[in-house]
Amino acid sequence: MAEEKKDSGFVVKDKRIFAEGNEVSEKEKTTPIAEEDPKIQENIQSRNTSDDSNYPPINFTNFVLSLSTSALFHFGDFSNETGGPAQKNLSAAKQTIDILDMLNEKTQGNLSEQENNLIRGVLYELKLRYVKENG
Repeated sequence: MAEEKKDSGFVVKDKRIFAEGNEVSEKEKTTPIAEEDPKIQENIQSRNTSDDSNYPPINFTNFVLSLSTSALFHFGDFSNETGGPAQKNLSAAKQTIDILDMLNEKTQGNLSEQENNLIRGVLYELKLRYVKENG
C-alpha cells in the first residue's frame, strides 16, 4: 500500500478544520472566504460604490430601444471597441428583429399607445433596413 502512494505521484492532504466528533470547528463556520482574500474584498467594495444613477430606468421603452441598438450594431453601424472597422452580422440582426417581433405579438393589447407606436416603428425601420442590407 505504501508503494502505491509513492507511485501515484501526488499526495492528498485534508485541510478541513474539524472539532471533536467530526463537526466543523467554530472558526471554520464564522470565517467566510471573502474576508480572507483582499482581492475579493476590493471587488466587493468596487461593486458597492458603483454609481447606478448613470443608468436609465428599466422599462419597456428602454428595453425595446436596447434591442434596437443591438440590431443596429449587428448591421455594422458602430465600430467595435478596439476602433477597428464595423462588422456586419445579418443573421444576428435578423434574430434581434425576430425577438422584437415576438415581443410585439406577445404584448399585443397590453401596451400603452406610446409603447405600441414605438415597437411598431422600430420593427418597421429595422425590417426595411434588413431588406436593404440583405438584398
